[in-house]
Amino acid sequence: MIRCTVNKTAVELDVPEYWTLADALREGLGLTGLHLGCEHGVCGACTVLLDGEPVRSCIVLAAQADSCEVSTIEGLASPDGELHPVQQAFTEHHALQCGFCTPAMLLTAHEFLRDHPGETDRETISEAIVGVTCRCTGYQQIVDAIKLAAAKQTRGAA
Repeated sequence: MIRCTVNKTAVELDVPEYWTLADALREGLGLTGLHLGCEHGVCGACTVLLDGEPVRSCIVLAAQADSCEVSTIEGLASPDGELHPVQQAFTEHHALQCGFCTPAMLLTAHEFLRDHPGETDRETISEAIVGVTCRCTGYQQIVDAIKLAAAKQTRGAA
């Protein structure tokens, strides 16, 4: 049995000891926004935030999330459905194609902007998202979207 907070909701979940965090989220809680690509922690498609830090949920055991806070793409928008500023920026810059990497990319960008408010340097942004493989976009629109979200964040703080 693990007890944790997922997208700001306390949950208890009885999981087999071999289940990964991805298994617990997808199979146990029905949160299918995270995608499984390589299942070896390389592609980053399964990235979620564990206590605010990006982790590859395919290589984290569910038991390791006991007493932790987990954030998935399903929890990024506000409860009323309003898109998070990072999601809105991705929409405005068409920063997705097939969408497979998008949940992980959004969570990674969200965490990056939380820790680097107003950061607009392309190289720094590119380094921040290097852990999530995108095979469609070439990253140009993704970096542009993160730059836009950073600029909006800076304007909103002023």
